[in-house]
Amino acid sequence: MIAGLRRFTASLRDCTSGLALTEFAISVPVLLTLGLFGLETANYAMAHLRISNIAMMTADNAARIRDSIDEADIVELFTGAKMTGTSINFAQNGRIILSDLEPGTGTNQWIRWQRCDGALSYTNPNANWRPRTASGTAITNGTEIYLSDRQTANTVTPSSPSATPTYTSMGTGSNPISAASGTAVMVVEVVYNYQPIIPNSFLSGRQIIYESAFNVRQRTDQTLRNVGRITPRSCNTFAA
Repeated sequence: MIAGLRRFTASLRDCTSGLALTEFAISVPVLLTLGLFGLETANYAMAHLRISNIAMMTADNAARIRDSIDEADIVELFTGAKMTGTSINFAQNGRIILSDLEPGTGTNQWIRWQRCDGALSYTNPNANWRPRTASGTAITNGTEIYLSDRQTANTVTPSSPSATPTYTSMGTGSNPISAASGTAVMVVEVVYNYQPIIPNSFLSGRQIIYESAFNVRQRTDQTLRNVGRITPRSCNTFAA
């Protein structure tokens, strides 16, 4: 009996029939975690690329419009930008801010007009980067456009190059954006709340922000036209 017990225990010791299953059970959680981590990281990188492209495309296209620019052009620009971000639900989770930056008095700059789109409730933390009246009051309702042949001073609040507070550039980081004399710069800021593909992801709650700017090519009249005919994409409305 003792000899039989010894043979049985020896056979258990030398048995390897369940080794692969045991190794698989131990390695699967690790491999699954690494796979999901890589998948989420790749999706986050693609979201960065998409938001960067939206910012560059919008600024470039706004700067390419010849002769004059109007509210219909702005609607087309924003529609194209949101279509580009369809795969990441940009319209519902993002915001585009397009500004016409021009030289002001002295070395100062001013924003002639500004338009926004997207459902994300976001306002640039720098309160200076908005159109302002001559007294310095910020304009966010899209009424900063003034054309004597379309509207009267009683129906609009025109922006002013002498508005206060003054500033010399837009943008963040080490490359501020300024318009040269006699021209304008289309400045775009795009903000997006990242939507993870994995619930409770380590990237949840991240906000992606990109800025882009292009000099206006051939357009000499920077006034935004078609006022009153198309509802402006004003910066106090938030809709997809």
